[in-house]
Amino acid sequence: MTMTSTDSETTSGDAPSPITRLIDFFTRHWPLTALLSSALMLAIAHAFERFGGLAPCHLCLKQREVYWVAGTVGLVAVILQRTPLWPRARRVADFALAAIFLYGMGLAIYHAGAEWKWWPGPATCSGGSAAAASNLEAMLKGTATIKAPACDKAAWVFLGLSMAGWNALISLKLAVWSVMAGLRKPEVVE
Repeated sequence: MTMTSTDSETTSGDAPSPITRLIDFFTRHWPLTALLSSALMLAIAHAFERFGGLAPCHLCLKQREVYWVAGTVGLVAVILQRTPLWPRARRVADFALAAIFLYGMGLAIYHAGAEWKWWPGPATCSGGSAAAASNLEAMLKGTATIKAPACDKAAWVFLGLSMAGWNALISLKLAVWSVMAGLRKPEVVE
């Protein structure tokens, strides 16, 4: 039996495990998966803001920017997959996504550390009340002074991790998948 990089069987002819098939699927379709993952993370962040009433701090907004960039790279890669450029661009796109997600993980760790008071957050994260407008008229005119929440206070905690902590773990997972996709052998087209 001849093996190609897209075969998921072992040399002994055993059927691949469900985990092997899952890894193969996600690494083969990584640009689309990264795009959809980024869109999902942005949707979740906006849902917490819109429906949960949790205003984002400065670092929260910076972490969203990471997903906008990753989503854009994923979209460009999805488009490139349909061109002759893809075999040369595949690894560049996958490793670029890995770098973007690793940056996002670092930013999320920095944010979580500021929340846990391990180090100070940036000066732009001094925070204050969610809306410090003195009256409704100022808000309607757009002259109200509205301060973002402080970066050093976790607005939401689940299983001992803040949103920044969860984002660090998710960003790490996405970075690892990006590297796995980049290390995947090119598909052999016969």
